[in-house]
Amino acid sequence: MKRIISKVIILGIGILLGFSFAAHGEEVSKEQLKGLDEQVQEIKSDVLSIAAELNQLEEKLLYPSQTQVAMFVSLADGEKFRLDSIDLQLGGKKVAHHLYSYKELEALRKGGVQRLYTGNIRTGAHPLQVSFNGKSEGGSDFEQSATYSVQKGVGPKIVEITLARQSITFSDR
Repeated sequence: MKRIISKVIILGIGILLGFSFAAHGEEVSKEQLKGLDEQVQEIKSDVLSIAAELNQLEEKLLYPSQTQVAMFVSLADGEKFRLDSIDLQLGGKKVAHHLYSYKELEALRKGGVQRLYTGNIRTGAHPLQVSFNGKSEGGSDFEQSATYSVQKGVGPKIVEITLARQSITFSDR
């Protein structure tokens, strides 16, 4: 009987100690969780920063500045037509095709510029053909196309393509 009572007392003391340790462990873990959460946020920030740096390095490796050409597209000020799609051919090869969503079209109408193509070409003249499809404000379908000669020198080349209902204009740097 004494053994049973002593076992019950020891068991009760063990349970009480277990609860007190568990309660103390919860307080510590709340503080630790706050610290862990801050560390996780720092790690996320570091990972995003590293990813951005890796993207820049990848672009430099894939498109060295001596051979790089980039094509950007925008809409002329005040244009209200709906741009559906655009195609680019450089040197007789199709290099880009894009179908526009409503959000992309709205961004272009608000003055946005889209990078449509980045690639490598040798120095010299390269024919560029641009064609796009759309709908006029009245709802009629139309297609517009134009050609341009890209003069590639020893550095990066940027070609800006501005679309209007009646024309396509080019400028480069």
